[in-house]
Amino acid sequence: MTESKPAARARIAPAGLLFLAITSVGWGFNWPVTKYLLGELPPLTLRGVTGVIGALLLAAFALIRRESLAVGEGQWPRLVMAAILNVTGWMVLMGLALLWLPASEAALIAYTMPVWAAMLAWPVLGERPTVLRTLALVMAFAGLASILGGNGLIASTAKMPGIIMALGGAIGFALGTVLAKKLPIQLPPVTAAAWQIGIGCFPIAIVGLAIETTHLDKLTATGWWLLFYSTVIQFCIAYVSWFAALSRLPASVAAIGTMAVPVIGVVASAIALGEPLGPGQIAALVLTLAAVVLATRS
Repeated sequence: MTESKPAARARIAPAGLLFLAITSVGWGFNWPVTKYLLGELPPLTLRGVTGVIGALLLAAFALIRRESLAVGEGQWPRLVMAAILNVTGWMVLMGLALLWLPASEAALIAYTMPVWAAMLAWPVLGERPTVLRTLALVMAFAGLASILGGNGLIASTAKMPGIIMALGGAIGFALGTVLAKKLPIQLPPVTAAAWQIGIGCFPIAIVGLAIETTHLDKLTATGWWLLFYSTVIQFCIAYVSWFAALSRLPASVAAIGTMAVPVIGVVASAIALGEPLGPGQIAALVLTLAAVVLATRS
């Protein structure tokens, strides 16, 4: 008994919890930040350019840590696949979803991804769905129904394109997560993140700069500060903190800990952007969080 307690205590390192909190706050606040920035910058340019800059900063951080940026033989297909599913699809679909959805509702739909990952593990990894995973899926759909029915039929119909895009982004990210278990990328975490974000965001930036009209001269002082936040805090500090948390905490604790992200996103969006926080949104939040708990514990 006396030997098991120190071991258990060492696994839940206080530093890991601190890094997890930094990650959750950084990613949580980025939902209202991105929603606000979309009022001043076009979606593809915003998501692509900030991602490329963030990837370069992560690469510089990796070099400072004396981590090699070299990609081993046979790793490129896995790296590109992960970049397309976890970055390109996520950035494009979630960015466009915010044009139709409040940031709070987009965040809730986005963080159903552990539920979809649990279900996709069956065809990809051969992990049969348990009763808990099936219940998690039912609760996730109940959460989506709360979002749809929160403001009446007309409002729900108007939001449908955004809901479909947010769901597509969440399911694509979940598929990328499951495939990463089957075909892991053999790179240091920060290096892998730098390559994935860079590969995933570069084509978004190119397309955005080619087809969208960007007026940086009209960007407000608030917009510039939030652009800094989205690039440095969200892409760099939060990502580095996430990998630091993963190295210090059990994966299950880290996964459940990220549930703070949609909570922070919902509350911050209500305070900063004046988005609704009524019974429908609260019900969706509770159901989504419960679904994620069940999925990660099954």
